[in-house]
Amino acid sequence: MRGPGKWWRSKSTPAKVETYTRSSFHFFAAAEVVSATVPMAEARHELTGWLMLMVCLHAALCSLTVSRALSWVCGRGGQPVRLLWTLGAVTATIAVTALAIAERGPDGAAPAANGAFGVVLTFGLGMIALGVGSRRRVSALVTGFAAATGLLALLLGQPALSALVRALLVLISGAFIAFTAVFSVWLLRAVYELDEARETRARLAVAEERLRFGRDLHDVMGRNLAVIALKSELAVQLARRDRPEAVEQMIEVQRIAQESQREVRDVVRGYREADLEVELAGAQGVLTAAGIRCEVTGKAAGLPVEVQSALAWVVREATTNVLRHGDAGRCAVGVRVTEGHVVLTVENDGAAGAPDGGGGSGLAGLRERLAAVDGTLAAGRVGEGEFRLVAEVPLAAGLREVTV
Repeated sequence: MRGPGKWWRSKSTPAKVETYTRSSFHFFAAAEVVSATVPMAEARHELTGWLMLMVCLHAALCSLTVSRALSWVCGRGGQPVRLLWTLGAVTATIAVTALAIAERGPDGAAPAANGAFGVVLTFGLGMIALGVGSRRRVSALVTGFAAATGLLALLLGQPALSALVRALLVLISGAFIAFTAVFSVWLLRAVYELDEARETRARLAVAEERLRFGRDLHDVMGRNLAVIALKSELAVQLARRDRPEAVEQMIEVQRIAQESQREVRDVVRGYREADLEVELAGAQGVLTAAGIRCEVTGKAAGLPVEVQSALAWVVREATTNVLRHGDAGRCAVGVRVTEGHVVLTVENDGAAGAPDGGGGSGLAGLRERLAAVDGTLAAGRVGEGEFRLVAEVPLAAGLREVTV
């Protein structure tokens, strides 16, 4: 079984914020019951038990509203309109009943009734605000309940000053909880939107690279295919006239076709062979933009092209893993040359969602690339919450083409 620490670390940042928000508002529902218990414990009256039961039922309804409202905020359900109206009606009913008992009921029940009135209105307004979705409506909701409280207190015979004070208390306490809920909803939506924007940016980067590759291929093949078409047409016309120049034109077509093949191979090779310095700078920029502190040490200048290309792909894959799998706040990338080998190390503190050392098609593909230059790759968790990837390539790998 996974422990609480692993369960928490395995969540993405938006999921952590959502879990924290849900827990906080479910705690408010529990705090409502606890807050009402204190004044009720001092009361000695048979109505206390009924008031406590009403507060517990109200807290349970608040907890259900929290779950449905936050699911709607996160886009996993519809707005719980009926549930919000139900909670509003129950809140108003219990508040009116408690205030009536406090003003017209037995003296022994007054403390319990006042306590029930305060916590039900305060926490009820906050839970309703979670599912309203508009600050203007929340303001109208809180103001309306406060005004209704003052009016009801006057109708029950309270002095005007006492009624005003009671209405102001409802306005202040209800506004505090309600706008805490509004801010929490705004924060939760912002976190999910930022996470979606980061994924969109990654997809746009891939699409931009594909467009660049397609544009390069079009530039290479478009011109050559046009020439081949023209020369083939000329060769057909010459052949119909039994002209010997038709052979020369077809030889030229063959030469252009072979040249096109070579140019396409050059484009593909340039696409596949990445520059290590460029990849290091790109990784630092992307991670920093994603809010991850990234430190790059060492230099790639002077390393053989084959070595740079292999390690550049390691940097690409490692950066992708940091962005997609873990929840890192820090990443360190280092390049060093030691005993005829180039060692690339990528370490981050987001091991919770990172793949294990032996898994993942991305890591398997990297091992194949490194094996082509006699390199090795090791990846896995180190310490508490740390993930490290180490790629090692011999410098001699870059000299094989020259010596062959």
